[in-house]
Amino acid sequence: MSQQKELVRISNLKKHFPMKKSSIFSKEQLYVKANDGITLSIREGETFGLVGESGCGKSTLGRVLLQLYPQTQGNTVYYGKSIYEVKPAYVTTILKKLNANVTKYKKALSASQEHLEDENHKTHDEEKKNFNVLARLAGGLMFSSDLSAVSKILLEQYTIGCKVAELYVKSNGEISSEIKTLEVQMDEIASRIATMKQSLSNEADFERAEAEYDTGLDLTLLSKSELRLLRQDIQIIFQDPYSSLNPKLTVGQIISEALTAHNVYPKGSHELEDYVLSIMDKCGLDKYFLHRYSHQFSGGQRQRIGIARALALKPKFIVCDEAVSALDVSIQSQIINLLQDLKEQENLTYLFITHDLSVVKYISDRIGVMYLGNMVELANSEDIFKNPAHPYTQALMNAIPTTDINNRELHILEGDIPSPINPPKGCKFHTRCEFACDVCKQVNPRWREIEDGHFVACHKTDPEMSENF
Repeated sequence: MSQQKELVRISNLKKHFPMKKSSIFSKEQLYVKANDGITLSIREGETFGLVGESGCGKSTLGRVLLQLYPQTQGNTVYYGKSIYEVKPAYVTTILKKLNANVTKYKKALSASQEHLEDENHKTHDEEKKNFNVLARLAGGLMFSSDLSAVSKILLEQYTIGCKVAELYVKSNGEISSEIKTLEVQMDEIASRIATMKQSLSNEADFERAEAEYDTGLDLTLLSKSELRLLRQDIQIIFQDPYSSLNPKLTVGQIISEALTAHNVYPKGSHELEDYVLSIMDKCGLDKYFLHRYSHQFSGGQRQRIGIARALALKPKFIVCDEAVSALDVSIQSQIINLLQDLKEQENLTYLFITHDLSVVKYISDRIGVMYLGNMVELANSEDIFKNPAHPYTQALMNAIPTTDINNRELHILEGDIPSPINPPKGCKFHTRCEFACDVCKQVNPRWREIEDGHFVACHKTDPEMSENF
């Protein structure tokens, strides 16, 4: 799994919902901190399971990742398409103003240097995001003394790269003589850029910036029209199959709506109908369902319609937001098996959000555990069930119902999740943790790797904090 290519990477993702003030005289603006600094990556072709109690921010993370909710802070980078294929406006804007952007960043970073260790300092968060955006586009070149020359060569590379991507699409992947000519020019530019970077390799922070360089798409910087085009690649299966389907549309219209909106097929054409029927067949829906309405189906059938709608555009990434939680157990197994089969057939990548640990163990390659807006543990599915390291993960495992009443006692995690408006200081789980000590109440645990691919945020697993336990 470690060799798989990244498809989505999120860094310090935050989503805070503003609360309505109780009075016009209230000065303080309160926020519901649904996601409060999440960093993780989802690999191509995997199913990433996301678990946690209700209200911990799982569904919000899925929707923010797809930009259905705008992010408060952080970066979300998508690697299913490059900047050359989508041609986002932000790339040209940033590269044209590279000189001003880098100068502004350096001044702000210098001014806030004394606050860099303060995790709650908003200026630091913003400057870190600005650094990441500039570094992804310019890499170590952002430390050049001649930023106008850097801006010129990067704009030239971007323009030619976009042209090559456009010609590839028009020629259906065939390499024409024009593409070969442009690729030679790209190689020449790459050689010039490599020479420039070599001369800057001794600059402070060069390696850090160069490590950030890539051509992925920053979803947080895309316009609404650019995001709309990208919906072909990223889709969602909503939690409630009863409210997520338009009752005024037939099954055929629900599935074909996105296809006509993206001009994949002409509206009312035979090609469209044939394609919709083929998608329905893949999802276990009979052909005669085509002209029926959603209220005429059971919950399992409605969820299949939702899956067919998500698959219609042939996406690369699908967020499954508790896609089986509203269904009976027998229907759940059918839908899960369907999702597994479709993943293999279409080479899909899933973010599978659920609170059912039995389901997530069966379907997931890796599992992330969330608590009160933060990720507390992440590991391969087998490792996290065999060796849960965080006390919250252990509590979730111990709460799984079992028929083995002789050798194992069912442990229920007591207490409620604290308010996301005013979360506790230090480790957010310390109010319910049996191992909590004074340091847990004051210091936020660091996110660290305890084994290969196994990450956890807990003082108890941190060797530097062992003396406190």
